[in-house]
Amino acid sequence: MHGTGPPILLTDVLDDVGAAIKLLAQRAPYPALGGWYSPGSDPHARTRPLWFRSDWVNETLAVPGSEVFFHHPGYMECARAYYGTKMVEPHSVYVNLMMAMPIAGPAHTDNPRFAGRDQSNTPMWVLRAMLESGLFDDVAFPQATAIWWLNDVEGGGIRYWPYGPDHPPVEHADKMANTALMGNTHGMFHQVNAIGPFDIGKPQITPMAQLAPADRPDGEWVVIDHGEEVYRSPLADIRVSVQWKADVYFNADHRTRLVSSPLGLNDVAVRFNADLADRGIDLVFDVDRIHDPDHAAEISQHYPEARPIDSLPAVFDY
Repeated sequence: MHGTGPPILLTDVLDDVGAAIKLLAQRAPYPALGGWYSPGSDPHARTRPLWFRSDWVNETLAVPGSEVFFHHPGYMECARAYYGTKMVEPHSVYVNLMMAMPIAGPAHTDNPRFAGRDQSNTPMWVLRAMLESGLFDDVAFPQATAIWWLNDVEGGGIRYWPYGPDHPPVEHADKMANTALMGNTHGMFHQVNAIGPFDIGKPQITPMAQLAPADRPDGEWVVIDHGEEVYRSPLADIRVSVQWKADVYFNADHRTRLVSSPLGLNDVAVRFNADLADRGIDLVFDVDRIHDPDHAAEISQHYPEARPIDSLPAVFDY
């Protein structure tokens, strides 16, 4: 499963946690989680959990203050040790804010990147099939990921499968504040446990909801949905995690090969179709149908994603 061993636990990651809290407020309001877990959602239907996400660093964005994560020397040192290489190139930082989610998040691996193919130009179902097929491992970008937690909340631990989906998971569930796990979340299944409070049912929001501080960054935060306040929580009860990601290269030749040899969609089709033919499957990966949900289902059933043992029922299963 593309893994490289158990992640490394880092403690006392930030010298000034207050700087991260100020950064949180600076980027507010936060939009509800979108993406491939709930495509085509009704913008007026309250069907989503209280889960918000935003980028702090990407190819076109670098939020002032985000360098506390992006240029973290401990991350760089740890990622180099984890992969056994000096060639680690950070490329993104993003934040998740989650609360009052009595059902766990999905057990998943993070979205893959390949030479020339990523979320900007390729449907997610294609990228996931490429990952699960194993046919594109030679052109996959190894990724280092650090997940940092602001605080300890009711529930909200992370379970992960460092030895593969067929082996029991491990949990990091207590004393999470200002700690981080560094590893390969693109090859290792992981899952967010349910988050309290657990005595208020299962609040849900529309895709248009936003989260922002009501007053002070370290005080209460409010969810506004279609102009209506639907939830209010102290920051201390919100599960805040910040993800740092970096490309990893094992030598200069490896970097050159990945950067300078992008795959076209026809190249992707050639690999899939050769494999389907070798397996005697009467099906063709059709580039002209990559946005057809029926075709996605046809292809994906032959490259299914594993479900790790002892994974919890997930919020997007319902």
